[in-house]
Amino acid sequence: MDEQNKNLILATVLSFVVILGWFLLFPPPETAPTTPETVQTADGTPAAPAATSVPTDGTALPPTETDQPETQTRAETLAAAPRVPIATDRLSGSISLAGGRIDDLKLNDYRTTLEPGAPIVTLLSPEGTPDAYYALQGWAAGTGLDPAMVPSPDTLWTLAEGETLSVDSPITLSWDNGNGQIFSRTISVDRDYMFTMSQSVTNEGESPVNLAPYGMIVQHTQPDDLKKFFILHEGAVAMANGELKETDWDDIAEAEPNAAWGRQAIVTENINEGWVGFTDHYWQAILIPEGGGTFDEALTYDARSEVYRAITRQPTQVVNAGESITVNTQLFAGAKEWSLLRAYEDQGVTKFIDSIDWGWFFFLTKPIFWLLHNLNQLIGNMGLAIIALTLLIKAVLFPLAYKSYVSMARMKELQPQMEKLKKDAGDDRQKLQQGMMELYKKNKVNPAAGCLPILLQIPIFFSLYKVIFVTFELRHAPFFGPFQDLSAPDPTSIYNLWGLLPYAAPEPGSMLALIFIGILPLLLGISMWLQQKLNPAPADPTQQMIFAWMPWVFMFMLGGFASGLVVYWIANNTITFTQQYLIMRSQGYKPDLLGNIRGSFSRKPKTDVKK
Repeated sequence: MDEQNKNLILATVLSFVVILGWFLLFPPPETAPTTPETVQTADGTPAAPAATSVPTDGTALPPTETDQPETQTRAETLAAAPRVPIATDRLSGSISLAGGRIDDLKLNDYRTTLEPGAPIVTLLSPEGTPDAYYALQGWAAGTGLDPAMVPSPDTLWTLAEGETLSVDSPITLSWDNGNGQIFSRTISVDRDYMFTMSQSVTNEGESPVNLAPYGMIVQHTQPDDLKKFFILHEGAVAMANGELKETDWDDIAEAEPNAAWGRQAIVTENINEGWVGFTDHYWQAILIPEGGGTFDEALTYDARSEVYRAITRQPTQVVNAGESITVNTQLFAGAKEWSLLRAYEDQGVTKFIDSIDWGWFFFLTKPIFWLLHNLNQLIGNMGLAIIALTLLIKAVLFPLAYKSYVSMARMKELQPQMEKLKKDAGDDRQKLQQGMMELYKKNKVNPAAGCLPILLQIPIFFSLYKVIFVTFELRHAPFFGPFQDLSAPDPTSIYNLWGLLPYAAPEPGSMLALIFIGILPLLLGISMWLQQKLNPAPADPTQQMIFAWMPWVFMFMLGGFASGLVVYWIANNTITFTQQYLIMRSQGYKPDLLGNIRGSFSRKPKTDVKK
């Protein structure tokens, strides 16, 4: 195999190695719920994972539900307890007075699909529904205090102030334990997705009480709509003293039993600033404790009920007779909008922008997204912004590309001399290698010069791919014509001649959709094929076959990817083709594009076999 073909194959393989890696790997099999080992308390007695308990350090644990409730319809569950409405421009839903839970939340700005009349995105749902996902706060009983004297997750609160939670109208809930302690909770919400819960307890009894404030986000079973892509993190996300921690759902379920927490748990202690919650592709719910003290974070799992919890627990506080204490916690529940997360970070939420999954090359991914976001703001079309971003990146990388293509052109010039060396050397490989090295040295050609620039471009390629796939701003972002969602696969199809015939295209993700590809995957295959034709087909039959099939294999493989990614690949291939052609011409080598195209369609004459 000559050096030119080696470089071309290496370039193709390296450019797509990341994509092939995760595309070809099957998702890991679902892990069956495991039965946790019996957890024992300090005195050796079994600890019931659902009960309120106090570990050996005297710090109280938040109470949790004991059993998975019977599944009901959403309407039935919402009607089962009195509620306080939530009504802002961006949010709608309600808060249950049973437990004071924020468990009914819809994001008014977003719909599940682009279909007319599609439902508004539902983020939080009450316990008892199939997709239960909610947030609650409270106080856990400390040493010497009967757990019945603190509000439980099912305590029926009284609406003391307000009627509807809105931007300028907070509400206050109240509960009297009948033993001298009065609990209150004031909940407010801003114009976007941030709730603030101010919890207070007033001790009107005759003796001090020990209480520990906590916050909790609860997810019943894993979400049904998980992407399960290698490139995307779904599960728990936490920030602890400046360190980002991402934990998959399966890793939480496989956590070791923790005696102090009475269940399977992953615990981080003594945090000064941070947050914890659950995230998926586009949405997240995050608890943010008030700064100024320490707190613990825990991710817990109850195998019996398949319930995941993200918990913040602050140290036990002593409330003396006649005194009151107040603790504030924030809850973010909404879309992972880059500009909004950045604004909250500017307001003091530590590294909140990192709740977006920027990946290993975050030092590249973040500035690339910043550039894409601003290009979209300037142009007003995300598809054109992707093309403009591709142009800018190719311009920045032009010196590397120039060096690579110049090396390829010089190698082409030496091709006749290399063929003569091969003929003269015969089977003597050592002689051939020595001759080639002398040829390279004499003509000042480095055969590896074309490979190094390609290697340096891989992190940038991966980061750009990550940005387009992961970020929220691509969701339902229009391009033109039928391409109204750059986060979804190409909606057109050969099956109905790209919309000209009066019947629908195959369902995205189906086998027919994979076979009857759309316009963008077809353009992708053609652009790769044309890029190949800048060089004549290799003489080796195996190489010929690989090169002949590669564009069309990638065309079908990548056809089901997000349209925004395919737009990027088409733009990248087109710019690369243009750069390579012009640079080779500038070096005195004129690619025979038309000849190579005609050659790929010509039939080779059959070789006569003499008997």
